[in-house]
Amino acid sequence: MNPDQKEPTTIDEYIAGFPQDIQAILQEIRNTIRKAAPQAQETIKYRMPTFTLGGNLVHFAAFKNHIGFYPTPSGIDHLKEELSAYKSGKGSVRFPLDEPIPFDLIRRMVELRIKENLEKNPPS
Repeated sequence: MNPDQKEPTTIDEYIAGFPQDIQAILQEIRNTIRKAAPQAQETIKYRMPTFTLGGNLVHFAAFKNHIGFYPTPSGIDHLKEELSAYKSGKGSVRFPLDEPIPFDLIRRMVELRIKENLEKNPPS
């Protein structure tokens, strides 16, 4: 994101702060999450695009060389084997920008997180 740009208040503003090629990737991640979680709400938290449903669902962000995806530690633990090809931390995974983004894997992490959140916080 351009350092001179004001802090985004929407996901659209966040995405608009990047070059076109990165915007396309971010929009596809957003669309993937929307399809998996159509009932989720979009917001910005921690200066990152965030989807919420019964609490925080997932966050994502663009960096110089990768896309950071944040499905919480459980989202990483349940798909540890499939994520082993990527650098990951306790609740995050890095998808390098010079490799194809695994949208199907993102979808599965979102679906897992929906299930977890709805079990903890069932809709009223």
